Amino acid sequence: MGRRKKIVQECEKLMDKPEQIRNIAIAAHVDHGKTTLSDNLLAGAGMISDETAGQQLAMDTKEDEQERGITIDAANVSMTHEWEGENHLINLIDTPGHVDFGGDVTRAMRAVDGALVVVDAVEGAMPQTETVLRQALREGVKPALFINKVDRLINELQEGPEEMQKRLVDVISDVNELIRGMTEEKDYDWTVSVEDGTVAFGSALYKWGVSMPSMEETGISFGDIMELERGGDRQELHERTPLSDVVLDMVAEHFPDPLDAQPRRIPTVWRGDSESDLARQMREVDDEGEVVFMATDISMDPHAGEIATGRLFSGTIRKGQELYVSGTAGKNRVQSVGVFMGGEREELDRGVPAGNIAAVTGLRDAIAGSTVSSVEMTPFESIEHISEPVITKSVEAERMDDLPKLIQTLQQVAKEDPTIRIEINEDTGEHLISGQGELHLEVITQRIRDNQGIPVRTGEPIVVYREQVQGKSHEVEGVSPNRHNKFYITAEPLSQDIVDSIKLGEISMDMPELERREALQEAGMDKDTSQNVEHIHGTNILIDDTKGIQHLNETMELVIEGLEEALDDGPLAAEPVQGTLLRLHDARLHEDTIHRGPAQVIPATRDAVHRSLIAGQVKLLEPIQNVRIDVASEYMGSASGEIQGRRGRVDDMYQEGDLMVIEGIAPVEEMIGFSSDIRSATEGRASWNTENAGFRVLSDNLQREKIMEIRERKGMKLELSQAIDYI
Repeated sequence: MGRRKKIVQECEKLMDKPEQIRNIAIAAHVDHGKTTLSDNLLAGAGMISDETAGQQLAMDTKEDEQERGITIDAANVSMTHEWEGENHLINLIDTPGHVDFGGDVTRAMRAVDGALVVVDAVEGAMPQTETVLRQALREGVKPALFINKVDRLINELQEGPEEMQKRLVDVISDVNELIRGMTEEKDYDWTVSVEDGTVAFGSALYKWGVSMPSMEETGISFGDIMELERGGDRQELHERTPLSDVVLDMVAEHFPDPLDAQPRRIPTVWRGDSESDLARQMREVDDEGEVVFMATDISMDPHAGEIATGRLFSGTIRKGQELYVSGTAGKNRVQSVGVFMGGEREELDRGVPAGNIAAVTGLRDAIAGSTVSSVEMTPFESIEHISEPVITKSVEAERMDDLPKLIQTLQQVAKEDPTIRIEINEDTGEHLISGQGELHLEVITQRIRDNQGIPVRTGEPIVVYREQVQGKSHEVEGVSPNRHNKFYITAEPLSQDIVDSIKLGEISMDMPELERREALQEAGMDKDTSQNVEHIHGTNILIDDTKGIQHLNETMELVIEGLEEALDDGPLAAEPVQGTLLRLHDARLHEDTIHRGPAQVIPATRDAVHRSLIAGQVKLLEPIQNVRIDVASEYMGSASGEIQGRRGRVDDMYQEGDLMVIEGIAPVEEMIGFSSDIRSATEGRASWNTENAGFRVLSDNLQREKIMEIRERKGMKLELSQAIDYI
């Protein structure tokens, strides 16, 4: 029997014992060593050879991941590990570190109960470390810490025991500060510490690791480690204290099993009736209850078709079951169930019970984020992705014959990755893909070419802008084409706290009204306004301040439709409007239904919304990024010049080890082509990363020029309304 088959059988035996299951994700900043660490864990579980672990990057299963040397897709693997005489099933997800693929991290966190956060000992906690921690804690996922690349402190930086200890303590306190900041209102303390064994140190590349419990067990001290590492005896170090044992022991001991995690996590991720049988079955991880499965990842298998991977919260999922998929009609029939072993999927002859991560085929209507269940139910909270698409490219097939295949492929891409937005124009054959950054779009278009064999042309990257009111407008009137219907609306900016809460999914129209009111008041909205919320669209809110207007109830659906149209295409450059509070103060409606149909109400509302936005001095907002550059001190001037020359600003400069760190912000548009410029400015001696940081108002002297540029690109007329005299 092959080694893989044996491991699959071991996993099958443990699936029915939730107290012995650990569902975990490895998350970190890019290049901090997640995939190399995953290799060690796979080798420890006997799934790959010990010699190639660290170089093989077994979890980077796609060719482009191996070529680029970065993880692009989250990869799943199930393995077993013995701890304290008992075998444990560990379902592990290796997630990407690059900010452009952050959506995969967010989705992976919904499937797991523990997150192993990896931090580079030399670089310390970086922007993406904070982001992955926030994603984990928001989903109720418990963190533990592995500090990687300790060998570099010993050999490259030649640090002594005291310096090294200080540096490691600093990393731990930085991580704990982030954890405290994000869990201060919770009734549990999830900070990590060396003493209780939730912190481990080591080198994923050289396959050794230590934690306080492992040092007590093996008798190895930091002094021994430094001696062996400096003497080049890394093999002995690996044999005496193998990294995989140290980390997997920590996982088995400190991460919660589904029985412990689900009662805490269900109220965080599901807003259904907490008293129902279904809620009880999910809390109790009842494998005989109704099937409740959350699809967190969709991938394509050339032989089996679409595979939905996700977490099973209750019931047992089996071949042949007919299940509902949230948001779609009818049922889907399960074709097969299995588990992932890195790049390979192993089909099982049995069902997969609650508490496990399963790979399911046959759920053709599921997308990443769907709730799949045996009864119709309130779906799970939608997975809120922290950053929005900020860059767009047009993609067109070089041969018209490939157009149907390209459309199908783009629809598949949108299913697999909800952080990608696709607009398909079937008339012109031009399709717009919006994503998190240049690399994100580059990878998608390369995969369309290579994997689907469709030759495509791509346009220059286009930056996504937003529009937002800057002040409170006076009351404006919108009149229907037949002059019989009138709407009176004002617009004003929403506070940033309310906008953030909507983005994080803490405020939505799906919530019970009372709960939504409380959340709005907590975020700073006054009581009266919070009671009249009629609709939320994106990060915009419509308030109905009208009193007793006849026929308004039956017309409100059309009002909302007109409002959404107006907000999707703002008055300046038809870019989406954000962060705006609109109040409907009054309306005059015709008695006769026929005179207040869609052709009358929608244009009237759209007109009123646009006029109120103009009266509130709507302006164009541009996306910005936080930039961090690590560079040798002699290139500091050239590197900071690269930020300042891009309408950016430098906020901080400080020394870290032998490098200078420059931190600042710059507009996304100006950062296109940054990688080649910074390489030549520093002769390739800089490493840098960027993180999307939302939108800011474009400076006044650029407003008109940029608006005209966008209008021209979209084929709109180049005269602005005369009312826009402030730009």
